[in-house]
Amino acid sequence: MTTTADFDSTTRWERSPKIGLRPEPFGALAYHFDTRRLVFLKSNKLVDLVDGLANHDSADAAIEAIIEPVDDRSRSAHVKALASLAEAGVIEPLPAAPDIDFVG
Repeated sequence: MTTTADFDSTTRWERSPKIGLRPEPFGALAYHFDTRRLVFLKSNKLVDLVDGLANHDSADAAIEAIIEPVDDRSRSAHVKALASLAEAGVIEPLPAAPDIDFVG
Protein backbone atom coordinates (compact mmCIF):
# COMPACT_ATOMS: atom_id res chain seq x y z
CA MET A 1 0.00 0.00 0.00
CA THR A 2 1.18 3.55 -0.72
CA THR A 3 2.09 5.73 2.25
CA THR A 4 1.27 9.42 2.35
CA ALA A 5 4.96 10.24 1.91
CA ASP A 6 5.13 8.02 -1.21
CA PHE A 7 2.14 9.58 -2.97
CA ASP A 8 3.12 10.92 -6.40
CA SER A 9 0.47 13.23 -7.80
CA THR A 10 2.29 13.40 -11.15
CA THR A 11 1.39 9.78 -11.99
CA ARG A 12 -1.88 8.11 -12.99
CA TRP A 13 -4.18 6.74 -10.28
CA GLU A 14 -7.50 4.93 -10.20
CA ARG A 15 -10.09 3.86 -7.67
CA SER A 16 -9.13 0.41 -6.45
CA PRO A 17 -11.33 -2.37 -7.87
CA LYS A 18 -11.52 -3.64 -4.27
CA ILE A 19 -13.46 -0.55 -3.22
CA GLY A 20 -17.20 -0.06 -3.21
CA LEU A 21 -18.62 3.45 -2.86
CA ARG A 22 -21.94 4.15 -1.21
CA PRO A 23 -23.24 7.65 -1.90
CA GLU A 24 -24.11 9.71 1.16
CA PRO A 25 -25.32 13.32 1.54
CA PHE A 26 -21.82 14.34 2.73
CA GLY A 27 -19.98 12.50 -0.09
CA ALA A 28 -19.57 8.72 0.16
CA LEU A 29 -18.52 5.79 2.26
CA ALA A 30 -15.74 3.74 0.71
CA TYR A 31 -15.71 0.08 1.71
CA HIS A 32 -12.60 -2.02 1.12
CA PHE A 33 -13.72 -5.58 0.40
CA ASP A 34 -10.44 -7.16 1.56
CA THR A 35 -9.75 -5.23 4.76
CA ARG A 36 -13.41 -4.41 5.56
CA ARG A 37 -12.27 -0.89 6.34
CA LEU A 38 -14.64 2.04 5.90
CA VAL A 39 -13.29 5.38 4.76
CA PHE A 40 -15.31 8.59 4.55
CA LEU A 41 -15.07 10.73 1.42
CA LYS A 42 -16.20 14.02 2.90
CA SER A 43 -17.41 15.84 -0.20
CA ASN A 44 -19.12 15.09 -3.47
CA LYS A 45 -16.24 16.76 -5.33
CA LEU A 46 -13.80 14.33 -3.71
CA VAL A 47 -16.02 11.45 -4.86
CA ASP A 48 -15.99 12.91 -8.40
CA LEU A 49 -12.21 13.22 -8.20
CA VAL A 50 -11.71 9.62 -7.06
CA ASP A 51 -14.06 8.35 -9.78
CA GLY A 52 -12.39 10.50 -12.45
CA LEU A 53 -8.73 9.80 -11.67
CA ALA A 54 -8.29 7.10 -14.32
CA ASN A 55 -9.51 9.47 -17.05
CA HIS A 56 -6.53 11.79 -16.63
CA ASP A 57 -2.77 11.57 -17.15
CA SER A 58 -2.05 12.28 -13.48
CA ALA A 59 -3.71 13.07 -10.17
CA ASP A 60 -2.63 16.68 -10.71
CA ALA A 61 -4.40 16.77 -14.08
CA ALA A 62 -7.53 15.25 -12.54
CA ILE A 63 -7.56 17.88 -9.80
CA GLU A 64 -7.14 20.62 -12.40
CA ALA A 65 -10.02 19.26 -14.50
CA ILE A 66 -12.48 18.26 -11.77
CA ILE A 67 -12.02 20.65 -8.83
CA GLU A 68 -13.29 24.18 -9.38
CA PRO A 69 -12.04 26.65 -8.50
CA VAL A 70 -8.57 25.18 -8.17
CA ASP A 71 -6.04 27.39 -6.43
CA ASP A 72 -2.87 26.48 -4.53
CA ARG A 73 -4.75 25.89 -1.27
CA SER A 74 -7.42 23.72 -2.90
CA ARG A 75 -4.85 21.77 -4.92
CA SER A 76 -2.77 21.11 -1.81
CA ALA A 77 -5.82 19.97 0.17
CA HIS A 78 -6.88 17.56 -2.57
CA VAL A 79 -3.39 16.12 -3.01
CA LYS A 80 -3.30 15.54 0.76
CA ALA A 81 -6.74 13.87 0.63
CA LEU A 82 -5.68 11.63 -2.27
CA ALA A 83 -2.48 10.68 -0.44
CA SER A 84 -4.57 9.63 2.55
CA LEU A 85 -6.91 7.63 0.29
CA ALA A 86 -3.90 5.93 -1.32
CA GLU A 87 -2.61 4.97 2.11
CA ALA A 88 -6.03 3.48 2.94
CA GLY A 89 -6.09 1.53 -0.33
CA VAL A 90 -9.04 3.44 -1.79
CA ILE A 91 -6.99 4.52 -4.81
CA GLU A 92 -3.97 2.86 -6.37
CA PRO A 93 -1.49 3.69 -9.11
CA LEU A 94 -2.49 2.67 -12.59
CA PRO A 95 0.01 0.21 -14.01
CA ALA A 96 2.19 1.70 -16.72
CA ALA A 97 1.17 0.76 -20.23
CA PRO A 98 3.66 -1.63 -21.80
CA ASP A 99 6.00 -0.18 -24.39
CA ILE A 100 5.17 -1.62 -27.77
CA ASP A 101 7.66 -1.56 -30.57
CA PHE A 102 6.16 -1.69 -34.01
CA VAL A 103 8.67 -3.06 -36.44
CA GLY A 104 7.70 -2.96 -39.97
